[in-house]
Amino acid sequence: THAPSPSILLFQPRDHVMSAFLTLMTLACVLGISIGQLLFKHAAGSIDAGGGWMAWVVNPWLIAAVVLYGATTLLWVWVLRHAPLSVAYPFMGLAFLVVPVLAWALLGEPLTWQSLAGGALITGGVALASFGGQL
Repeated sequence: THAPSPSILLFQPRDHVMSAFLTLMTLACVLGISIGQLLFKHAAGSIDAGGGWMAWVVNPWLIAAVVLYGATTLLWVWVLRHAPLSVAYPFMGLAFLVVPVLAWALLGEPLTWQSLAGGALITGGVALASFGGQL
């Protein structure tokens, strides 16, 4: 026997739908990664240019970002135990919308219509990729 060709698999309907709880946990991963980016930005701005490596190691913003990324990674591995990667991973694209919106709201960074339009397209792509066989 041989495996079916990828082109045949491409058009078969998905056999896995994520539960509401699993979807919520996946979105929590997106939020964790997004907040981590804001923490990294704070860390980058709070480390003195002349500071040595110890300034990086003891930076509370950097420590918080690394801890959050570690916790988010553990949650992500749990999500992947319960959902196919091909269904769960497209949700990570939502970070391309969440991070600029959070950076605008919390850091005062500019938010352009192009970023919002791109985020809307990504959101549509997430829906298509994650639920394509179910719609």
